[in-house]
This record gives sequence, C-alpha cells and structure tokens, in this order.
Amino acid sequence: MLKFTANLSLLFTELPLIDRFKAAKNCGFNAVEIQFPYALSAMEIKHALEEHNLKLVLFNIDAGDLLDGGEGLACVPDRKTDFINALQQCKSYAEILQPECINVLPGRCIDKTKKSLYLKTLVENLRLTLDTLSPLGINTVFEAINTHDIPHFIIHSGQQMLELVNTIDHPMLAMQYDIYHMSKMGEDVLLFIQQHSSKMGHIQFADVPGRGQPTTGALNFKQLFKEIEQSTYQGWLGAEYIPSISTEQSLTWFNDYKTP
Repeated sequence: MLKFTANLSLLFTELPLIDRFKAAKNCGFNAVEIQFPYALSAMEIKHALEEHNLKLVLFNIDAGDLLDGGEGLACVPDRKTDFINALQQCKSYAEILQPECINVLPGRCIDKTKKSLYLKTLVENLRLTLDTLSPLGINTVFEAINTHDIPHFIIHSGQQMLELVNTIDHPMLAMQYDIYHMSKMGEDVLLFIQQHSSKMGHIQFADVPGRGQPTTGALNFKQLFKEIEQSTYQGWLGAEYIPSISTEQSLTWFNDYKTP
C-alpha cells in the first residue's frame, strides 16, 4: 500500500505553518514533511504532531543561501563550518522529532573548474551527516535538482545520485528521488524507479512542467504510482507540488489512496 506525506512547505500555504498540520490531517494525511522547519521550535512541531496524530517523515538540513541564488552549504569547501553548524541544528530537531529521513541539498558549483573539489566536499559532508544521524536511527538522503530551476546544481541526475550512493556505500544512505526534478531533466522516471527503487529512501512528486498537482501536466501518475507500489520501494511519497488552486481542491488525485 502506498503511503503519502503532505509537504507543508508547499501545501496549505494559505495558512501559517503551525496550522498546516491540522489541515493536512483533515484532508486525510497521516504523515507530513517540511523542507525547512526551523521557523518553529522543535517542541512546537512535536506538540502539533501529537495533537493531530501525525508522523513527521522528513525535513532538510538548512541549505544557507541556496534558495536565494547562492551555492548553499553541503558541497561548498569554504562553508564547511556553516554546514557543521546546520547539521548540529538539524540534529537537535531530529532528536526531538525522530523523522525517518533527513535530506541534504547538495548545492551549486558555479565555477566548473572546482567541481571535483566541490564533489569531494559533498562526500565528506554526507559522511559526517551519516556519522551524526545514524546513531539516532535516522537515514540520510540527498536530492538531485533540475538545473532549469536551480542553475549549476551539482547533482542533477539519477545516475549521479547512484554513483554517490555507491561511492559512500553506507546502509543508511539513500537517494531522495524527486519525480518532478528528474522529469524536468528529461529522465525516464518510470524506468529509473523500476531499476533502482531499492536505493531510494524517499520519493517526492509534482507534475511537469509547472510543478503543479497530478493531472496538471504531462506525467501519468496512475501509472507511476502503480509502478512504485509494485517495486521494492518501501518508503513514503511526498506530495511536494505547488497547487494551482487551493490545496484542498488540488487533492482530488489523493482520493484513491487515502487510508481509512
């Protein structure tokens, strides 16, 4: 049976973040994820989860200036201290919230001549994240992002993610596979899931090209969800899209998958 989370950073944005937990529960979700939860305290989030009987599946380590056009933290050699500080902040939240996964956003490499150094830094920081979070029983995932939305993103294909997973070779490291981002890069997402679902720790989705809810673009989500259900993948599917209408109205796709 497929398991879905509501990404509270993109869904229910009609409401303050603290009120989105209740809205997700009311719409039939039993789990949520948040890109960056740090605007709320960990205890505020914990109380909201407990009040509404929700599980927090995943959140990200802070990515610095990445979403403002900068390079981010995880792959940037001269921002190692900033990454360590962000990891410690993440750990303090994770100890209280106990998510299944923590996501690392690799970041950008704008100067291509430094790419090998940036990749080396990313590997080091992923290993440091594993050392920090694995004793808590929390998996580490990392994500490829399309270079149309975020130019120069250093990891932007499923193959690159596979190579990193194989290089680091840790039982608690896996890919966060985003159907929207990889479709935007022209990847055959159905085939990739068929071949590599065992190395995925989390899956997120939105339609292409506009990052809206299923049925607003070109992807066949009934086929995709059926393939995921039949694959070896055992994790959650994160609804991480930008609703083209109100979030509640955008959830007609979810009617076939709600659990009683």
